[in-house]
Amino acid sequence: MRLALFQPDIPQNLGAALRLGACLDVPVDVIEPCGFPLSDAGVRRAAMDYGALADLRRHPSWADFLGSPERKAGRLLLFTTKGAQPLHSFEFRAGDTLLFGRESSGAPEEVHAAADTRLFIPLAPGARSLNLTVSAAIALSEALRQIKAFPTAAPTG
Repeated sequence: MRLALFQPDIPQNLGAALRLGACLDVPVDVIEPCGFPLSDAGVRRAAMDYGALADLRRHPSWADFLGSPERKAGRLLLFTTKGAQPLHSFEFRAGDTLLFGRESSGAPEEVHAAADTRLFIPLAPGARSLNLTVSAAIALSEALRQIKAFPTAAPTG
């Protein structure tokens, strides 16, 4: 299981996604260019003390991401408000990559076309969308639950 962000716009969302990946032991792929400068120092600042725990893979382009060895391991699942299937009726697999588009504009047609499946998170009538990292946490939690892959460490506290 992997979490991928397509050209994220908001550094705080990237930081939260890195923390999510670190806490759930899921690698995070970032497909550039981002809507902000993505330096090593910026990643450390956004991820705070979770940066060292996160498994971050940076891809300079969509083509680089598609050609990476990690990408070839399983299905590419795009989460989008234009999704074709609700999250809760989908059967996840261990090799899946959960992909999320830009906060400002979603994913372009070429990303939609490359996805094996397009999924959406059902929302209440009148609601447009959730925050990127909230959506990623919902999707990743459901996927990990289905494949029984939540970390097994004891609760902290």
